Amino acid sequence: MDDFLELIRKLRDVDEAIELLATQIELSDRIREALDFAREAHRGQARKSGEPYIIHPILVAAITASISGDETMVISALLHDVVEDTPHSIEEIGERFGSDVQHIVEGLTKIVEIRDEKLIPSDSDEKLITSALSFRKMLIASIEDVRVLIIKLCDRLHNMLTLDALPPAKQLRISEETLVVYAPIAHRLGIAKIKNLLEDLSFRYIYPKDYARIDEYIKANHQSLHIRLNSFIGKVKNALCMRGFHRLDFEVIGRVKHYYSIYLKMHRKGIGIDEVLDLLAVRVIVKEPIDCYTALGALHLEFTPLISRFKDYIALPKDNGYQTIHTTLFDDESIVEAQIRTERMHHLAEYGVAAHWKYKEGEAEEGGSGVNLEWLRSLPYQDDSIEAFYEMAKNDLFSEDIVVFSPKGDYFTLPKDAVALDFAYAVHSEIGNRATTAIINKERASLLTILKNGDIVRIVTQEEPILHCSWIDTVKTSKAKEGIRSICRARTREVNELTGYNILATIFDKRPEEIRQILQEDEGAGGIQRVPEQIDVLREKIHRIAKRARIREVRLWEVFKKGYKKPGFKKIDHLNFFTNKTLEKVEFDFCCHPKAGDDIVAFYKENRAIIHHKLCRNAYEKIRAGEPMLFVQWFSAKLARYRLIVALQNQKGVLARLLSRLSQIGLNVTSIELGIYRSDAAEYCQIEVESEQADKKKIAQEISRQFKLVEITPLDDAYNHK
Repeated sequence: MDDFLELIRKLRDVDEAIELLATQIELSDRIREALDFAREAHRGQARKSGEPYIIHPILVAAITASISGDETMVISALLHDVVEDTPHSIEEIGERFGSDVQHIVEGLTKIVEIRDEKLIPSDSDEKLITSALSFRKMLIASIEDVRVLIIKLCDRLHNMLTLDALPPAKQLRISEETLVVYAPIAHRLGIAKIKNLLEDLSFRYIYPKDYARIDEYIKANHQSLHIRLNSFIGKVKNALCMRGFHRLDFEVIGRVKHYYSIYLKMHRKGIGIDEVLDLLAVRVIVKEPIDCYTALGALHLEFTPLISRFKDYIALPKDNGYQTIHTTLFDDESIVEAQIRTERMHHLAEYGVAAHWKYKEGEAEEGGSGVNLEWLRSLPYQDDSIEAFYEMAKNDLFSEDIVVFSPKGDYFTLPKDAVALDFAYAVHSEIGNRATTAIINKERASLLTILKNGDIVRIVTQEEPILHCSWIDTVKTSKAKEGIRSICRARTREVNELTGYNILATIFDKRPEEIRQILQEDEGAGGIQRVPEQIDVLREKIHRIAKRARIREVRLWEVFKKGYKKPGFKKIDHLNFFTNKTLEKVEFDFCCHPKAGDDIVAFYKENRAIIHHKLCRNAYEKIRAGEPMLFVQWFSAKLARYRLIVALQNQKGVLARLLSRLSQIGLNVTSIELGIYRSDAAEYCQIEVESEQADKKKIAQEISRQFKLVEITPLDDAYNHK
């Protein structure tokens, strides 16, 4: 395919593009009709590089044909820009080429490409939002027909192959979007060939110096790497023949790993390319699934395997249908990854879900269940925050996988570092909502226990749902995050509504049921859930109740006649109350340990305000029981305090750069402690800072752009406020 793509990169002639398309699929009457229609529709249009625009859809169709061979997809690829860029309508497409093509082209048209003139600067805060919008549109358009995604990936691949025609700023922006939006989707669809190409093409523009270093090393060592690779391939072939394979019954393919995967390995381990041991990989392709295991035995008898890196995706296929045995073998002073698969598994591994149009549509792979697209339908598309949707979906799309089992032997694919609560939600959302603890390999464990490949997990549940709101950043899957967020949102709405009635009941010395009845009779119950958070809404409700109680003064605070005391603000410590009760003291309940900035509620008892976290279980029971409550908010003038632990490299001036960065993002340093054994070898730095920023996640993101942040801990313990 490399020669094919290199030809696509260089093509500038329409007739040559059509000839290339003809090498990938027979040009049927329908394809020729679509080709003629697209040529006429795009007549007079040109690309940024100057060649006729029609070359682009023809070459996108050629790439599509190379991986799917499906006539309908090729026609849709030829027409994918017609509706958006020409006067022709989607109805006209349907009339001429059928409803199937119309459906796909309509899906492609709904994905509004980020056009060159609308590109947002790479350093803008809007970048993530724009990418996330594009990301969500792609997935929504593909729920009913995944062919939309496949063609869109081919479209983006051609754009990346011809990116040289654009200015550097636009190259960078498009490459960033490709790396964070398109490559993860290709990965999740199992289209490894396109995923690797998109990653390497993006890598070249985003990190040109790192790309150049790797490229220079690979080219400088080309001969020695290929001598090593050919030597190892010879040993593998001999090992297989010695153990019963005929030379015509298998194929061994060798390769140097693609650049971006090398870069990630260097980055994660903090090593240079000359320290990467497994630059080389081989694939053993055999006839039948059982032959995979025979070949595995031959290789393990011939070479010492690195057992910790052995994975059997034939017995336990990935959700995207991928099936291959992975093993890593010691060869002299290096290690080589070996992948063992059948010819059909190989095609599926390279082209993922697109490979199913080469065979019968939807047909399952040998021993597997075919491509599972349930993840596409289960993503939280209705999430209010585009950024939150993107962050959650990204975790599901692009992560290393582990496989864990239920006691019955059902297996679940989860991202690496997933916890037991992720497993609970993977089984069923109700299991996740009611989970209390986990039994992992027959031993009781916390729901936050990180799971390992092969763990057998059972979840213990209770009758009532349990809130795990503070765990949302610990779980890894979007299903768990959305499950936690959903149940916590529902509880927050309920607590706010009940608290609103309780606060008003306390002000008027009535029962919450009486307040509810008064407001409902006055049609003033709407917005009651905002009473605990918005002082203006509280004032409005007070006014309604007072008028309904026939306290006839016109002015808002004159409604409090005999028997009622005018409410007012009262500040105690770092809290602001709005009440008409005598208030002398504030206490923080130890059951939920609320900290500064947390969502809180206040109960009133014997001239004291007792503070709980808003989602505290004990507080919930008190709220439902209608205990007296007060309006409370944190006094906003207080700075948040954090303890940071930052890993330091032993480089001159690194501490000065760190302190400068902290200052740039608005952090005031109050203390520093170096983790050192010798004055010239600091390993980490512990820093205490103050900030007006109450969101520690945003602070962590800013610091992590340039330094390795090991930990960030809030120091604003509410119990210490004296």
